[in-house]
Amino acid sequence: MATNLAISDSLLEKAKEIGGHKTKKAVVTEALQEYIQRRKQQKIIDLFGTIEYHKDFDYKAQRKIQ
Repeated sequence: MATNLAISDSLLEKAKEIGGHKTKKAVVTEALQEYIQRRKQQKIIDLFGTIEYHKDFDYKAQRKIQ
């Protein structure tokens, strides 16, 4: 799917240099992959403190080899 975007050439060149990429496409692809990964991680972090556990649940018992 071809897409036209107006992205700063200086930003792309800096990203190519820092990331060691040879093409603008490679820079944008990796940037999007990192963006998606960070958003997924943030969703997981946002769950901390929202899940209730039973007070009598023995989580250490799950770790024992049976």
